[in-house]
Amino acid sequence: MKTSNALVLILVLLYVNGSTEWPTHTVCKEDNLELYYKSCDPQQDFAFSIDHCSDITTHTFNIRAAMVLRHNIKELYVKIDLIINGKTVLSYSETLCEPGHSKLIFCGKKKGEQIYYEGPVTLGIKEIPQGDYTVSAKLTNEDHVTVACADFTVKNYLEY
Repeated sequence: MKTSNALVLILVLLYVNGSTEWPTHTVCKEDNLELYYKSCDPQQDFAFSIDHCSDITTHTFNIRAAMVLRHNIKELYVKIDLIINGKTVLSYSETLCEPGHSKLIFCGKKKGEQIYYEGPVTLGIKEIPQGDYTVSAKLTNEDHVTVACADFTVKNYLEY
């Protein structure tokens, strides 16, 4: 009887773990601009916010992001894809952390530690053209393990 109870518990845990889909979070909805995100890492969600949607259309705006690390970060790589109507139109990748050269304050953090960033971000664009966009961002470490992954949806109904 104990074996069957343990088997049922394991199957339930595997089912819940395998079927986890994180909710879509609304970052902001102002005027004609909306921003949403959803974690694409099946094992972890994270927190992300900005002060005002309209700040995105300025050159630099402030964000807040937080998560608990499931993996160490000795090296960290980012890959970002811009997807319009289901087609990738732009891909960007960069090394953010590597031994002896780190661009971020949380490089070198260990599994279980919290990452919290509050500060400015510069997108390098002056305006967001009218339309619906998906920005897919994935952070991986030196072992090619996903540290964080998210799909951001930006909807701009009028040009600024």
